[in-house]
Amino acid sequence: MPAPKKTARRAALVTSAALSSLALTAPLAHAVPTPSPRTSPPRTSPSATPPANMSTVGGVRLGRPGTQVNLASGVPVLPKDVTARSWVVADAESGQVLAARNAHWRLAPASTLKMLFADTVLPKFPRSLKHDVVPSDLADVGPGSSLVGIKEGETYTVRDLWLGVFLRSGNDAVHVLSKMNGGIAATVRQMNEHAEELQALDTNVVSPDGYDAPGQVSSAYDLTLIARSGLQKKDFREYCSTVAATFPGATKKGGKGKKSVRGSFEIQNTNRLLAGDSDVPVYQGIAGVKNGNTTNAGATFTGVAERGGRVLLVTVMNPAKSERNEVYKETARLFDWGFGAAGKVRPVGELVPPRSAVQSSAQPGANAPGEAGGTGDAGPSPTPAVGASAATASGGMGIALGVAGGVLVLLGAGAFLVNRRWPLPDLVRRRGRS
Repeated sequence: MPAPKKTARRAALVTSAALSSLALTAPLAHAVPTPSPRTSPPRTSPSATPPANMSTVGGVRLGRPGTQVNLASGVPVLPKDVTARSWVVADAESGQVLAARNAHWRLAPASTLKMLFADTVLPKFPRSLKHDVVPSDLADVGPGSSLVGIKEGETYTVRDLWLGVFLRSGNDAVHVLSKMNGGIAATVRQMNEHAEELQALDTNVVSPDGYDAPGQVSSAYDLTLIARSGLQKKDFREYCSTVAATFPGATKKGGKGKKSVRGSFEIQNTNRLLAGDSDVPVYQGIAGVKNGNTTNAGATFTGVAERGGRVLLVTVMNPAKSERNEVYKETARLFDWGFGAAGKVRPVGELVPPRSAVQSSAQPGANAPGEAGGTGDAGPSPTPAVGASAATASGGMGIALGVAGGVLVLLGAGAFLVNRRWPLPDLVRRRGRS
């Protein structure tokens, strides 16, 4: 076959495949408007009820208050004993949101915000880099903060510091890494910029460690989106799945003629679904991610688990029940529901790809879904503005432009699928000390 005909046929096949995938997701695609611009959240505590109008990033239904789920024959009923103000159950690989409640309600995130801190700062320093801690590194750690036990005058590797962040939720470790990164203000700015890139538009960072601060908010949707991004980094997966580790302690000066000795102590992950507790067993297939608890936020948690080859993300924010470990118990119930419903329930929205993935799809030479390793089932387009505006034009040209815009966005989503396939850690190796 002559080259021009091959090219034309290939283009037709790509367009046909893209249109077929769009048709399969049409009910959701029509429900996803252009994401609204990110605005500064209120500086007051949220009301007892979710706002009537919330962000619609990822789907119109995700902006509605209350529980959103498409129950049908064969789909298990949602657990009734879930009291969280906000939660999301999503397929980590396809990005489909299987069910949600008040997904975009802006709430205090507590230490789950450390996922965004890690996703932003972790790539900047090699894990073997050593840092000598000086008093200014720890000068502005908030009173009552969770600490891993970093000491002034001691030397730590970057790996030590990240284990302190993920296992003990150490605000002292966050502040040291932030000072290494140019300071608290610079790190906060970078975190907000990264949130914009991820389209986590409910999120506003004031303190990089998640410490309660006026105007510091996120949402169950955003935390799920952030976790999904972080989990594509190998070190992020390793740290958030580590159950226990040995952490450097203080150096004790030796006696006359003896060398100084650096002590150490064990730290354990405070994620109870990963480490277990007296009233919470280790959840089958759990592989991270991050928990939090502050006065403003209550208990928050985002977890990732794999079962039967399917990977789910669940975020739970502020359960109404005050029972011990309630946030983990409710997360486990939602995981159980998600694994039972996956493949049966029609999603109510999607986790959108980063802005750069969407923008790159519009460049010449964008890969077709097959070439990029995508499946074409990424769900609705996160930014259908091109197609939507074109569809309002008069005549067939408007329709053609709308179709072309939808195809380009789909190809961008297909390209992003390449990065969705990340191996979860072998947790057996993480059960002992490291």
